[in-house]
Amino acid sequence: QSFPHTARWPKSATARACKDPPMNYIGLSTCDTANGPGVRVSLFCSGCTLHCPGCFNEESWDFGAGRPFTDETLATLLKALEEDFVEGLSLLGGDPLEPENRDEVLRIVRAVRERFGNTKTIWLWTGRRHEKVADCPVLEYVDVLVDGPYVEKLKVHEKGYWFGSSNQRVIPLHPAG
Repeated sequence: QSFPHTARWPKSATARACKDPPMNYIGLSTCDTANGPGVRVSLFCSGCTLHCPGCFNEESWDFGAGRPFTDETLATLLKALEEDFVEGLSLLGGDPLEPENRDEVLRIVRAVRERFGNTKTIWLWTGRRHEKVADCPVLEYVDVLVDGPYVEKLKVHEKGYWFGSSNQRVIPLHPAG
């Protein structure tokens, strides 16, 4: 049976699926120079079940921390990316690839690609190894993945790295060019 009334619902990347509760985030920085190359917009998603000892962002472990990521938050993020000097988006946490966060993170990265194509890079940090999340649809839109759990005894003390411990990897998924 056909349901003609369903055709009126938008199918764009910014259309929100009904889900409860929405993803929370603990921070949105519109001028970040610490999390990826150049000036970036950085979103810190709430929620992480890994609880790595020594994590620099323990407050982000709680899925209820911060505030709900809304359509207005997405609009603010996209507006900040319009600046010519902003190189791209960084998604951190918590963990953007927690199962509870994936739908909303997918909506975000799709909206960024829909609006900016490949003119803005997308970096994503996860405590999961690439091999465990390689089939995640979010990664189709991500240029660079920083993967692996934080391991305190392998802490990197030098500045200039995009990871906190030496077991973590910076993996170009869709290199520019």
